[in-house]
Amino acid sequence: MSAATTTPTRVQDAPPQGITAVGLRKSYGDKTVLAGIDLTVRPGTIFALLGPNGAGKTTTVEILSTLIGADSGSGETYVAGRSLDRDPDAIRARIGVTGQFAAVDGLLTAEENMFLMADLHHLDRAEGRRRTAELLSQFELTAEAKKLASTFSGGMRRKLDLAMTLVGSPSLIFLDEPTTGLDPRSRRVMWQLIRELTAQGVTIFLTTQYLEEADQLADRIAVLDKGRIVAEGTAEELKRLIPGGHIRLRFGDQESLDATVRHLNLPALTRDEENLTLDIPSDGSIPALRSVLDLLEGAGIEAEELTVHTPDLDDVFLALTGTPKEPRR
Repeated sequence: MSAATTTPTRVQDAPPQGITAVGLRKSYGDKTVLAGIDLTVRPGTIFALLGPNGAGKTTTVEILSTLIGADSGSGETYVAGRSLDRDPDAIRARIGVTGQFAAVDGLLTAEENMFLMADLHHLDRAEGRRRTAELLSQFELTAEAKKLASTFSGGMRRKLDLAMTLVGSPSLIFLDEPTTGLDPRSRRVMWQLIRELTAQGVTIFLTTQYLEEADQLADRIAVLDKGRIVAEGTAEELKRLIPGGHIRLRFGDQESLDATVRHLNLPALTRDEENLTLDIPSDGSIPALRSVLDLLEGAGIEAEELTVHTPDLDDVFLALTGTPKEPRR
């Protein structure tokens, strides 16, 4: 009987619009930027990659968008259903990339910038004009179509940049720090546009240092630090990794507060006599909340107010990377 042959493990049946990466590596000389990271991005979702400066976020985007190559020894990676190693041209035809700084030509009007992208995507004249009008309307830039992009505000330039990315109807878009430098109102406008894209079935791969942005937008979040994924999950799952969560009970009188402390008899309770509140350590889960409510009901004690407090992504970021969120100016 012949010896069995061993077939190398490969990524199979990659999602048609998502990303599946195994053991992605990148080094420059003796500096390791990516130390073998695994990523799975489901189609039609927003995936956020968080990390401090120098963690490898932009390098990850550059590799997955075919701008640079991964190191030999990386596992097989699929982007938009095509092999990164064997079919990079097909990937480029299916994706869009918006970098940290708007790639808008200020010497051209908004419409001319869009026409230029249509030409690069080999759209015929009629289709290019149709697509341009459609996208300028979607991004509320129709009134500015004939104006030079150099006269646009930062928020308008970022909207135009994203509209230009969509000319080729990509199924997957890489957004590398898409709201850098925008004021809070413009940032929220961009968030709404991103949500609308995913509602249309577009997959979004987002890198950001705005932790609120990831919290608001992402279906899943991965935290990258020193070239390694140190945690991954939904925003709520990541918050539960960090201690400090608690259930806060507020009472109407001192007697109820004292009775609850006696009944629970937990060493880690934190009481506030002035505000008549009691903090009970908790991971914020439903079973933990139900347990506290059952204990109160069993003792015949009523609280006037109950709130659940969990660590935010700032706490997660600091705990996992040792780096606090950088203040934005």
